[in-house]
Amino acid sequence: MSFNIQSFQRNGFDIISLQDTVTQTEVQVLPACGAALHAFIIRQDGQPLNLIDNYQSLEEYQQQLNTSFKGVKLSPFACRIPHGQYQWQQRDYQLQRLAASGHAIHGLLYDAVFTVADQRANAHEAVLELQYAYTGHDAGYPFAYDCRVSYRLLAAHVLEISTTLVNHAGTAIPIMDGWHPYFTTGTPVDELILQFDAVQQVEFNEILVGTGDLLPMKDFVQPRLLKGVELDNSFWLDFSQSGPSCMLHDPKKGISIDFYPDQNHPVLQVYIPPHRRSIAIENLTAAPGAFVNGMGLQQLAPGHAKTFNTRIHVRLA
Repeated sequence: MSFNIQSFQRNGFDIISLQDTVTQTEVQVLPACGAALHAFIIRQDGQPLNLIDNYQSLEEYQQQLNTSFKGVKLSPFACRIPHGQYQWQQRDYQLQRLAASGHAIHGLLYDAVFTVADQRANAHEAVLELQYAYTGHDAGYPFAYDCRVSYRLLAAHVLEISTTLVNHAGTAIPIMDGWHPYFTTGTPVDELILQFDAVQQVEFNEILVGTGDLLPMKDFVQPRLLKGVELDNSFWLDFSQSGPSCMLHDPKKGISIDFYPDQNHPVLQVYIPPHRRSIAIENLTAAPGAFVNGMGLQQLAPGHAKTFNTRIHVRLA
């Protein structure tokens, strides 16, 4: 068998590890912490290198989650909803879970305890399937639905992540799906190169919510060094191009991280935190503020399901 799955505890976390025993590639997931991707470990010059900027302990997770949201599932919306207020089917809703800013941010499941629905490993893959049943407990989103997250580790440093939402409410519900991983190669962000297939950028207002308009943008159509570049922006992907939609490259270590979102993920959110040691590259199904501006917002009919997929391929020189 080329693949294996193990469970263990470390630094307060309950971790499930998907392992490629040939290449020693490893993916670690935290089911009880918003189904977070905790590690994507490759071998660089024979030494393990984690490409995910994560929380070092459960205590750090509890202290910093509400400001950094590292690696967690964002559902049923991502980014901000101003003041937690939106309208759906001619009714006004007020979300109860608000950040210190007074706005709703990154959904309702980022700290949810997901349960293991299935796990399996064979000669070709290791798969972990997680599930959380949202009961509608926030009055501002009173719509019951299931969120199912699948992590699938394949050969050649490939990780596939899929999310399926199943509507158990008696009405159509608004949905926006996202994910919030921070990537690092151990090299400062200023020495990395970023490229992605987008020629339009979402116009933001003063609180980083989409206005409903798109602006022309060609800054990253060609690979660009990130030295001195500030990013906390959303870009509308162009799926007419072949190859990965986004590429992060470390020329110093010869590592490239390629992103292949499906067309249900038309928005690429990129954020470089002030410490500039990692970069958040997020695949979103809609623009920030979609519950208000409608940019990419989808509705899910009663009893129906919708699946969103992203594939990450790590290439080594």
